[in-house]
Amino acid sequence: MTVSPLPPPRSSSPGTPGPPGTPGAPPAASPAPASSPSCPSSPPPAAAPRRRPPQWVMRWGSLIVPVLLAIADALLVNGVTFGLELNVSLVAAAALLVRRKLPALVFLVTLPGILIGYVWFAPMIALYTVARLRPDRRLLGISALLLAAAHFIPWPVSDFEPTAYRENTLTLIDACVTSVGPIALGLLVRTRGELAARIEDLTRSRRRADELIAEQVLSTERARLAREMHDVVAHQVSLISLQAGAVQISAEDAKAREGARTIRELSVRTLDELRHMVGILRAAGGDHEELTPQPRLADLPRLIELSALDVSFETDSATQRPGHSEAVERAAFRIVQEALTNVRKHAPGARVTVRVNDAQPEGPEAADGAGGDREAVRKTAQEAAPGRAPGTAPRTAPRTAQAAEETRGLRVEVHNGPPDASAVAPGLPGGGHGLVGLRERAQLLGGTLEAGPTEEGGFVVRADFPKTPRITGPA
Repeated sequence: MTVSPLPPPRSSSPGTPGPPGTPGAPPAASPAPASSPSCPSSPPPAAAPRRRPPQWVMRWGSLIVPVLLAIADALLVNGVTFGLELNVSLVAAAALLVRRKLPALVFLVTLPGILIGYVWFAPMIALYTVARLRPDRRLLGISALLLAAAHFIPWPVSDFEPTAYRENTLTLIDACVTSVGPIALGLLVRTRGELAARIEDLTRSRRRADELIAEQVLSTERARLAREMHDVVAHQVSLISLQAGAVQISAEDAKAREGARTIRELSVRTLDELRHMVGILRAAGGDHEELTPQPRLADLPRLIELSALDVSFETDSATQRPGHSEAVERAAFRIVQEALTNVRKHAPGARVTVRVNDAQPEGPEAADGAGGDREAVRKTAQEAAPGRAPGTAPRTAPRTAQAAEETRGLRVEVHNGPPDASAVAPGLPGGGHGLVGLRERAQLLGGTLEAGPTEEGGFVVRADFPKTPRITGPA
């Protein structure tokens, strides 16, 4: 097949004016910018964020577009009449569909396309895929030599003229560029992908290093806070304990000795809790370690006894039954403790009622739990079998009670009346974060906490906890 050379492009003579932008054409006069002193220049509009096409579009586009380019190249070079040249060119273009799975084999299939059909796109794309997916030096060297040879040797081979040195040299240079260019581009794209992956790994490592540094700084701050707490608070509480012990020994009044004993006991318990908190702050991973036994619901009577308040404690089997988790019982104890502290601060002399009981489940389970027992008995009386004695509990009653027992949560309520006008406020300091911390503690366990004033002028704090909390860590 003989390919006729294309005619050289036309060029305008130096004296002939041509279209703007062509050699020899006079420069086009640019319009003078219209300036208006009264109209200041507005800032350029912000560029809208570019929307990237979907992933499937990019994937299928990168697979189909090279095939379409190779088909267009084959039709432009060999025409639309089927023959040997067009057939091998179309086969080379169709082979590009599987170039990602079999890059080396597809490259070999496209070589007849450049040797016989004089198409360039299919073999160059195939060689680019080989360089990107199979970066072996020997494979790339052999592929480059094969592509250069297929491009340099004419078809049929008998048309080769060894004496045409100028044409052969130009063809050889063209063949070398054709074979080296796709390899260089494929290696460049592969190196760019590897660098992007390395940068992502480095970014992830740096982020992890920053997290470790932040954790180290936090651990250092915890240790410093522990030292400050120990140096400041422990010293003062120790002095209070010593003074209370001295008063307990030297006082003659029985009430004074009892008050001194209570103060000394409270000081010792405060030191114990302080030592526990300091140990948590100074220990690595102390958020999940319990160094000493924590207060439970069974410790509430002792807490109320030492509160020096007029407290009425109402409870049922919730404080004796071991069904609640340790985190829930500890949170309930802290809520009562904080509520009594707030009463001592803001409502001196007020009467306080502390209720700790089982909270009934809501929804369909509530019907089976709260009033389900009586309803089950009534239905049993109506649906009893002929052989069953009247009043006999149905078989579903134990299961109903067991289900209610399993879904029953815990309710803690602290209610205080209005403060006594004759009582003197102790003037204790406060940060205003007590109720916020209690609400967060309850939410972490999957419960709720409500707090607000009452119509009688008092205040109520009510917390509900589920049977099984969402987390079991320290709350």
